Amino acid sequence: MESMAAAVFDGKLYYVQDYPQPQIKPGWAKIKVRLAGICKTDMEIMKGYMGFKGVLGHEFVGTVEACADGQWIGKRVVGEINAACGHCDWCARDLGRHCPNRTTLGIVNHEGCMAEFCQLPVVNLLTVTEEIPDERAVLTEPLSAACEILEQLPVSGKERVIVLGDGRLGIFCAWVLSTAVEDVTVVGHHPEKLEVAKWRGIKTTLNEKDLQPGADIVVEATGSGAGIVSAMALCRPRGTIVLKSTVAISGDVNLAPVVINEQTILGSRCGRFADGLKVMRNHPDMPLDKLITARYPLEQAQEAFGRATQSDALKVLLEINKNISLTNPD
Repeated sequence: MESMAAAVFDGKLYYVQDYPQPQIKPGWAKIKVRLAGICKTDMEIMKGYMGFKGVLGHEFVGTVEACADGQWIGKRVVGEINAACGHCDWCARDLGRHCPNRTTLGIVNHEGCMAEFCQLPVVNLLTVTEEIPDERAVLTEPLSAACEILEQLPVSGKERVIVLGDGRLGIFCAWVLSTAVEDVTVVGHHPEKLEVAKWRGIKTTLNEKDLQPGADIVVEATGSGAGIVSAMALCRPRGTIVLKSTVAISGDVNLAPVVINEQTILGSRCGRFADGLKVMRNHPDMPLDKLITARYPLEQAQEAFGRATQSDALKVLLEINKNISLTNPD
């Protein structure tokens, strides 16, 4: 069995050069990874989330190395991270992202993309067009997660929106919403991150007390359980609170305001990659490059994860293939 270099988690993060390459399953493709992104979920896995062990990573752009369907060979691709069974009721409803039998790249029973190679079902792959460079394409997964809000929640464009959280997810949500809504404000604690968030007239503030309550939509993307309390206070009666953070709330939370104000709470998770790629094509001026804090070669995965945990970090990338020519964002 051929081996490959990989960033592997087994209670501790390791860089290894002799990890087994994925063996292609029928209907799947083997992908040579070009760039991979470090996500908060990856860092939560290292704290025990989902009990995952193996190759980390679910954000990538790569080139199809091997596939039974020859038309995919050599194509530059990104891939939906949930590998659904294709046979259950959820799959029949085109909701494979909720398939109870799914595996999830680098998260649940599926080796991830922080390696020279990964594999996904061919039906999960989307071709990346030439106008989208690697360093933008690698952000398809988190951008698509932000696009999920607009799939779940139709808007007129006249709503007042508040996004709580100035991390990468909050910024993605604000950017996507600003393509459909005129009034978007981001609340955060880091002036440098709020500066990055400014695009298409997005407003920012360091103090939520400066905001007028009564927003039509409040997006909770703080990564903190306290965010839901702030969201309830800022959302108008019969408004909508969108929960994007997958952080467990510890202790008691008084949900009476939700009942009293008849607020709708909307959970929002993965999005369709086609939507993320469409946003990139339609808005080439979206400043995605400003989110890239640093890049490291795969062999420096431990250093890269260390950088990603620092408070000023937005997105840290791993360069997998040495033949990629990229400009330094610093």
